[in-house]
Amino acid sequence: MPHTSAKAGRFTESVIRETFRLAAEHGAINLGQGFPDYPCPPELKAAACAAIEADDNQYPMTFGTPALRAAIAAKTGRTYPGWTVDPDTELCVTCGATEALVAVTFALLDPGDEVVLFEPWYENYRPNAILAGAVPRPVRLHGPDWSFDEAELRAAFGPRTRAVFLCHPNNPTGKIYRAEELALLAQLCQRWNAVLVVDSIYEHIHYLGPDRYLPPALVPGLEDRTVTVNAMSKTYAVTGWRVGWTLAPPALTAAIRKVHDFLTIAAPAPFQAAGVAAMGLPAAYYTALAAGYRERRDLLCGALEELGFRLRRPDGSYYVLCDVAALEPGRDGVGFARRLITEIGVSCVPAASFWRPEHADTGRGMIRFAFPKRIATLQAAIERLQKLRT
Repeated sequence: MPHTSAKAGRFTESVIRETFRLAAEHGAINLGQGFPDYPCPPELKAAACAAIEADDNQYPMTFGTPALRAAIAAKTGRTYPGWTVDPDTELCVTCGATEALVAVTFALLDPGDEVVLFEPWYENYRPNAILAGAVPRPVRLHGPDWSFDEAELRAAFGPRTRAVFLCHPNNPTGKIYRAEELALLAQLCQRWNAVLVVDSIYEHIHYLGPDRYLPPALVPGLEDRTVTVNAMSKTYAVTGWRVGWTLAPPALTAAIRKVHDFLTIAAPAPFQAAGVAAMGLPAAYYTALAAGYRERRDLLCGALEELGFRLRRPDGSYYVLCDVAALEPGRDGVGFARRLITEIGVSCVPAASFWRPEHADTGRGMIRFAFPKRIATLQAAIERLQKLRT
């Protein structure tokens, strides 16, 4: 057999994508993969179609069209007063947040460098670090409130620490990091000269009020050492359009832009035009977005609680982790998720993949549901889940 890299052998295929294929095969309602099943705002469709009709079909500027970069910078300033972004030196448009995270990882980390990751994590972070030759230093989040131990966090930092990756609001736990937690991260990043990389793709999906979500880039001590990753995907219901971006100080942005150029060259031109329209949506859009997701969260979580799942309703994002032990003692999340798909007709994701292999027992009895779906879709899934009563 031809040789393959040792790096590729250190992680598995995405469990989320595997579950998606199994759900499609069995006609299951997909509450596993985090994509909306409702339309995006019509302004975005019109802008994308107009760009295609105008033959906007060729390579745009590698790190983003001037119009989109200016629109992202302006929207950031409107949303978070005091956060000023220079679109010419502090912004890079990428092919979605996924590519942005890879570009940032490769721009920041050399082989042997260490990167702090909070566990459970979004499943891309650890493979990205491995591909860069970096050494992950996991710090556990402890349920039910998904807090971390300060001593464990301090012990994870050292002379080789180059970066910390933070999903905020968090996937898969729904955690929103508190101001005092971010202040501690600022202290440690300053002490060890590390960069904080914030995956903020769920920034507008949170349920604790407008003042509860704090962007780390505005935390004292993090202003000059934060890379913020975002994308159109979740906020505007266009996960297939693949337009993301990074916000970072000029020196970090310059490195990210170089890596991005050799990864994908540029994000799709017509969808960058749609991004300009997205950035121009009024504040009321984001208020309605959060309210709609709160309704979906409460509908699904309420039904799951009645069925006997143990869970903590998320403070942000559109996922909920559930313990299945009360329903089927001894059944692990992998077996339970497969049974839901093949017998009940509803898909979810087994949660063990969000922990490192040696700590997979922590999440072995857990599954993750996603609720970015129409109310009718969630109601249909809940009706199917009633079969669990028998």
